[in-house]
Formats: sequence, structure tokens, C-alpha cells
Amino acid sequence: MEPARILVVDDEPSICDVLGIALRKEGYEVVTETNPLRALERIEREPFDVILQDLRMPQMDGIELLRRIRELRPEAAVIIMTAYSTWDRAVEAMRLGAYHYIKKPFDTQVDIKGNIARALRSMRDRRHLPRGFDEMLEDIGLKIGYSKPMREVRDLILRAAPADSTVLIQGESGVGKELVARALHFGSPRASRDIVSVNCGALTETLLESELFGHEKGAFTHALAMRKGRFELAEGGTLFLDEVAEMSPALQVKFLRVLQEMEFERVGGTKTIRVDVRVVAASNRDLKAEVEAGNFREDLFYRLNVVHLHLPPLRQRTEDIPLLVTYFIQKYAEANQKGTIQLEPGVMKILVSYPWPGNVRELENVIERAVILCSQNTITVNDLPPEITEPPKTDFDIDQLVPGHIPLPEALEKIEELMIRRALHQAGYVQVRAAEFLGITKSLLQYKLKKYQIT
Repeated sequence: MEPARILVVDDEPSICDVLGIALRKEGYEVVTETNPLRALERIEREPFDVILQDLRMPQMDGIELLRRIRELRPEAAVIIMTAYSTWDRAVEAMRLGAYHYIKKPFDTQVDIKGNIARALRSMRDRRHLPRGFDEMLEDIGLKIGYSKPMREVRDLILRAAPADSTVLIQGESGVGKELVARALHFGSPRASRDIVSVNCGALTETLLESELFGHEKGAFTHALAMRKGRFELAEGGTLFLDEVAEMSPALQVKFLRVLQEMEFERVGGTKTIRVDVRVVAASNRDLKAEVEAGNFREDLFYRLNVVHLHLPPLRQRTEDIPLLVTYFIQKYAEANQKGTIQLEPGVMKILVSYPWPGNVRELENVIERAVILCSQNTITVNDLPPEITEPPKTDFDIDQLVPGHIPLPEALEKIEELMIRRALHQAGYVQVRAAEFLGITKSLLQYKLKKYQIT
């Protein structure tokens, strides 16, 4: 098999030399150019598998070079080399179809060689995917991130999408699990049919069973007509089950049977209905730990966990934050017709250092708010919510919180009650979200609410 052909375009000869030597040692055929105009002439004459290009060059703007490359060689994977000062340009490059961006200074082994290998593998995987899938993946990347962990997730999506196996997506709330589910559906042979979603944590056991399997007329009070469930509505397509860990033990048994046999009866019915559905499940909790705790069936876990995707929280991939901030600023500036918006010096540092418990969803909300509130098209520290700008309180005054004469069990219960009330307030009194904030199940939260008589 012929070696992959790599083109390096950078106006700094030293970078071209270093990359040329390193990549030739990997067995690639490498061409280097310090002038983007000469590089375009080479691209017109010769095919390249991967093109590494700088974003700022005196002879031609990097964005314009990318546009020309996409016209001449749309099949080539273009990797952008950029600096922190050009995040807005990096966002534009990703929108135009660049495969990835690498910030300078870079690690040749990790950043360059690793991304080239992934790009070549991605090109092979894409051959059997539907038209438009690349654009959807780029959109997902812009909404979630392009750090190494997220690149690995995206590459796994490419490999898993054409298959028909069940997929389990795990990660905290707000990391983008539903976006990934939609990408898996769009890249599958089922893309021409519907993807149907249901949040298992938002419904009671009885309502969820009816929602999944449908019901016959008269099956229960107010069942005035036959109603198809989500499994039937997803026929030929994909069923996305969000927060699957909230499913009751009894319903887990019924759900397992459907996964095994792909057949069920509607609530109140006797007719067996067969379906052809791909199932993608998601949870913000560790399902393996839930199995060990006895809260989730082991056989159901392994049935769901054929392909496993873990989306890391934003605090574990802070390198994604500047690009995401730039993307969301552009998005909401356009939506609110505010033109180009700048960040006041120091604001990005605050955004990068904040832990983002609500992940990408919280970051997007904060940026949307800042874009709306900012004056003179500049986001300042004052445009950020107080919880972002105020340092967290680290001192813990136990004497003030709990008087010394209170017994330990009573003190612990009082603290627990206060934390539950605070979580409910922060979650807008939505029990599922409050349980997420507290790191407990919704059923445990409901038990505590009864215990402390919180209504």
C-alpha cells in the first residue's frame, strides 16, 4: 500500500523542516511549502491525503487558503495550526470544513502525529457514511469541543454509527449526550427514518411504560383511545433513551425483553408487536456502579453496553473552552444582530478557570446572557453572573453551622435537609435536576423529601 501523502504549509521554514523530518520517519510522503500560493499550485497538480496549514501567513490569509483547498481537494483532511490569539479564526476554519485545529506551540508526537493518524483513519471510516455526515460531525464538534478526549469520541462515533448495535453514552448532564445520539443515528443506514427520544427520568413508572410501549383504549383511566408508544414510532429508526438509570426495576425487566426479542405488547393489550429499532441509551450516572449497588440489572447493563461512549465533563478538558466561547459568541451575536463582539482582557481566563458544573450547556447559557447584556460590543467581567466571577468560599465554620450541643445524627440530618432545599431551589424545583446536583437518584431524593416533609 502506498504511503499517505502529507502537505505542510507554514511560512516559518523551521516548522516545515521539523515536521518534514518527523513525518518522514513515520513513513509518510511529505511535501513542505513556505508559500501558500505555491502550495495551491502543488494541490492543483497532486493529490494529498492530509494538509497541515498555518492560519496566519503573509502571502495569503489562512482562511482563504482553506477555502481554496476545499474547492480543489474536498477529500483531503485539513489540519489547522493556530495560536490562542486566533480562536475566532479557528472557529471559522472548523465551519469551513477543517478536520481539526492544533494550537502552537505543539507537541509533534501527540498533536501532529496523533491527529494525522486519526485523520487518516477517519477518512477510511467515512467512505461508507451518508452525505452530509461530515457537516453534522463538525457542528457537534463546535458545540462540544475538539480536545483529545472529544476527538476520540468523534472517531468512535464514525466507527459505531454504521453498525446496528446498541450504544451506551455516559457523562454528566450538559455534556452533549443527545447530540452524540443524533450523530449516531444520522450516520447509520437508518438515517432516512426518525430518531425518537424519551427522558426516562421525567416520567413516573406507569407513564413511562405507556410512553415506551403505547396503550390500548381503556387500559387505564383517561386512556380514551389506542396510542402507539415510542418503540412503534421509531420503527426502522433509532430510539434514544435518556437517563435510562431512572427506569424502575419492574420496567427494566420488560425493557430487557424488548431488547432481546424486539417485541412487546401495548399496556392493556394482548397482541404481540414486533419492531425493528436501534436503541441508544444515555445516563449521567455510572451504570456499572448502579449495577454493583443493586439499582440496575446487570443483564440489561451488558445488553445496552455493546458500544460504550464516555463524554468527559468540561472541567476535564479546559482546552476546549476558548473555542467554545468564541463559537457561542458568534452564534448569539448573529442571533441578536449585535455585530462583532470582543472579550475584555481577563474574561477568558475567568471562563477557563471556572469548573462549569453544568458543562457545555451552562457555558452556552452564560455566553448568551453576556452577549445580550454587554454594551459597546465588549463582554466584561460585569456581564458574567456572580457565581462565575466570585471566588468559591473555602472556609467552613463548623461552629456557626452546627452548635456544639447537637448530637451527630441530628446535625447530619439538618445539613442534609439544607442541602436538599438548596438543590431544589437551584434546580427550579425539578426533582430530576436536583437529584443530579446532589449526586443521588431521583427515587432516593423522593424518599428524603418525604422524610423531611419537603413539599
